Amino acid sequence: MKYTFGLIGSGNMGGAIARAVSQTLSDGILADRSLEKAQVLAQDLGFAAGSNQEAAQESRYLFLGVKPHLMGGMLETIRPTLSARAEKPVLVSMAAGLTIAQLQEMAAADCPIIRIMPNTPVAVGQGVVLYEASAQVSQEQLEGFLGIMDKAGKLYRIEESLMDVGAAVSGCGPAYLYLVLDAMADGGVACGLSRPDAVQYAAQTMIGAAQMVLETGKHPDQLKNDVCSPGGSTIQGVRTLEQRAVRAAFMDAVIAACDKNAALGK
Repeated sequence: MKYTFGLIGSGNMGGAIARAVSQTLSDGILADRSLEKAQVLAQDLGFAAGSNQEAAQESRYLFLGVKPHLMGGMLETIRPTLSARAEKPVLVSMAAGLTIAQLQEMAAADCPIIRIMPNTPVAVGQGVVLYEASAQVSQEQLEGFLGIMDKAGKLYRIEESLMDVGAAVSGCGPAYLYLVLDAMADGGVACGLSRPDAVQYAAQTMIGAAQMVLETGKHPDQLKNDVCSPGGSTIQGVRTLEQRAVRAAFMDAVIAACDKNAALGK
């Protein structure tokens, strides 16, 4: 095998994973339906670019950055290559909704499989990666996977039955938070801040608030209460958010995303 890391599907999520992995190792090969896209990303990261067949033939860990409805067709095209290999690659799927059992059936090559649900901040080393492994994945293979993903962010092993809801929180979550960040910045602009300053203040505030939760161990509601002085401006802002049912809207967003994730595998 020429490469530790292979990737089929160099889109937004696959590209984010490749960028994180490139911080740990240099022997990788990227493939995509658009070879040009794979070549551009590969040149940027110091990896090779090639076809799906080459990635399937030459990679120890083959990451599948393919959308759920395209996964079966893609695996069918590389199935003979996978089956012919004496040492099977570890297939690492990031397709929402597709279970390990479904992936094993699609691949039909007795490959060990790791299912992951990453989010795009892995590209800057601040991601969340939920994962579960099939019984065929050895401890050595699992440790190897964790090693090459070391710079992606935080990795959490999760029961596969909870993968859809976990992904609805962490996988989809950045999009929700970008909406909040943009809205906060808009409010600042409406009150006189420049756009760059408003975005910077909102983004750093979001980072700081999250770090407070992680480092203090306090419940978010308690930390919210600590900011809300009696008769102060913060409680008036919170009151406005509660009047607009912002909390319920975010809960509904997670539930809707979870339902969609589950439907993708059917």
